[in-house]
Amino acid sequence: MESAAGGKRSAAQSAEENRRETMKTNEFISELRRAPENQLVFVDGYGHAVHSGYHLTELKAASLDTVDCGGQANQWQETIVQLWVPANPDNDYMSAAKFLRIFDKVGGMIPLNLDAAIRVEYGDENFFQSTYDVRSITHDEDLTRVLLQAPETTCKARDRRHKSTSSEAEPCCSAVAVSRC
Repeated sequence: MESAAGGKRSAAQSAEENRRETMKTNEFISELRRAPENQLVFVDGYGHAVHSGYHLTELKAASLDTVDCGGQANQWQETIVQLWVPANPDNDYMSAAKFLRIFDKVGGMIPLNLDAAIRVEYGDENFFQSTYDVRSITHDEDLTRVLLQAPETTCKARDRRHKSTSSEAEPCCSAVAVSRC
């Protein structure tokens, strides 16, 4: 895997960069508040857009408790935005203002962690069903584009090892890690 500087990046470095670039809920909401009158368009890196007329069907305050293959417990929170397109959708995209009204209402009903990563759950003929990372937001004259990226799978045990040793010699689930699983 090549880095922007032309050198090799390990899978652990790539995964760490992906986590660093994942947008936080407060950053996402701040960006929408910059242009509330804009239509809100969710796109992927190939230029496919979530269909106009989508609905924001659910906001989730997710708390995840996991154990990785190295036997270490992990805990984090995410804000998940669920989008859905009905059978007969409108021709317009939702405005950022409408999205914000829904977000603010839900925020008064359930505890949304504004420091948590924000993710978008969606799937159709152009997007495989997944919970996407929000990579960036751009504003044009009357559109706000939210760039979605499919999350990458990684091995947290290997990532921890690489972060502390910068070595890729040991396999992901070493004998020590496997004995804990």
